[in-house]
Amino acid sequence: MAEQDVTVGQLLLAEYQCVKDEQKARIGFRDNLLYVTLAVVAAVIAAAAQAKQAQMLLALPPVCVVLGWTYLVNDEKISAIGRYVRGDLGPRLAGLAGLAGGAEAFRWESFHRNDARRFSRKLVQCVVDLLAFCVVPLGALAVYWAGGDVTPGLLVLSVVEAGAVVGLGVYVVRYAVPFGSGGGGAGGGGA
Repeated sequence: MAEQDVTVGQLLLAEYQCVKDEQKARIGFRDNLLYVTLAVVAAVIAAAAQAKQAQMLLALPPVCVVLGWTYLVNDEKISAIGRYVRGDLGPRLAGLAGLAGGAEAFRWESFHRNDARRFSRKLVQCVVDLLAFCVVPLGALAVYWAGGDVTPGLLVLSVVEAGAVVGLGVYVVRYAVPFGSGGGGAGGGGA
């Protein structure tokens, strides 16, 4: 059986395929986290309303923080893969292929980022992320606090939850603003 020599170019193309497969899987997972969040929010609100127990709303902040953080981490990895392909893998492959005059390998990786509506999409996505993962749980806390049946232990818990939600909101905004320098922005920055 004859051995085949593996070239550097073949290795780089295989690496490209692997990182793009990871990026694609992370995009699907990330996007599904929004649907899961909506389903959990609806279920908790319906259960709290049916039971007439506002303290059940205290389940929303930790769930939204965990799902929101997972969303944000996956989005950052999606962006990191895009940056890696644009800034490292693509140029190495272009050099091996002898592309002249600054020609890029994997041009789409940069091309789609020059869309005139990119800024507005990133802004809207940041608002959506804040609504889903921060405003809804803070609203649930406000309803609990306004409900009048606040116990000292649950009050302390709810204040800690509020701090965690606000902390997540800070990360969402820091990552998104100025819509590109923090990793590509929340909501699909590097894809």
